[in-house]
Amino acid sequence: MANEESVGTVLVAGAANLGIAAAKAVAGVVSGSSAMLSEAAHSFADTVTEALLFTALRRGDRAADARHPLGYGRAVYVWALLASVATFVGGAVFSVTDGIHTLVHGEKPGDPLVSYVVLAVSFVLEGVSLLRGLRQTRGEAQRYHVPVLRYLRRTPDTTVKAVVFEDAAALVGLILAAGGLLGGQLTGSGVWDGIASLAIGVLLTLVAFELGRSNGSMLIGQSLPERMRLQLVRELEEMRDVEAVVDLAAVMQGPQEVLVAAKVDFRDAATAARIEALCDEAERRLKARHPRIARVYLDPTPSVTDEALS
Repeated sequence: MANEESVGTVLVAGAANLGIAAAKAVAGVVSGSSAMLSEAAHSFADTVTEALLFTALRRGDRAADARHPLGYGRAVYVWALLASVATFVGGAVFSVTDGIHTLVHGEKPGDPLVSYVVLAVSFVLEGVSLLRGLRQTRGEAQRYHVPVLRYLRRTPDTTVKAVVFEDAAALVGLILAAGGLLGGQLTGSGVWDGIASLAIGVLLTLVAFELGRSNGSMLIGQSLPERMRLQLVRELEEMRDVEAVVDLAAVMQGPQEVLVAAKVDFRDAATAARIEALCDEAERRLKARHPRIARVYLDPTPSVTDEALS
């Protein structure tokens, strides 16, 4: 369900960005505005980003097979990382280059009326897309009983994080572009437009860096938050015949997939059959309480104290 909701969020953002990009490009040519052309590049980059995010969700949703026994969950982060590169190359680099060109060579401001209309319509459409992304984020945050901002920073669903960050950056970029147009209109100088274009480029660079960092961390193998990891440890230690959890690792395998591996010290009197039953019970219990847990591997391991006494 969460994956389908993410697909819907990405599709809405992609459709909005494609129409906005075309309108901005026309407005930029008509008005001669560097900032508007930068915004067009921004929206085209966002459209490519949404296409890559859609691919990420579809590729990462495939079932495990013999070649990939742990599934394809991390494929999401590969494609999402490529999406962050697209944001940087397609949006940030173009905006900075165009801004520098405008500052060095100057530009003659044209009629900004079309650009203002496009900016206003774009603001509404980007706002609708952002609200959808925030609504999904808020619902997920409530499910895990964490503040929205903390969830947004830590969420393993980097596709939704990308939509929210890019739509928020798009709204800020629209304000910057409007400021550049207004400055050029009031002063007759293209400097303001060039500065706005540079600011948009810096904004996109920051967004691309944050998204790249998040996806890189997930690809390396990011663990669950420490609070949740300790909760899993407590739940295992509450089981009968479990003396202690020597070590536990809970790693994100995808937006909706967690792998849990633990070294568990069972009571010395427990038989092999009892330990097998406990491992099966622990897996069922953890999966029931935490739906994101897909696999649980338990390794019977004596604690340091037991080894010292033997």
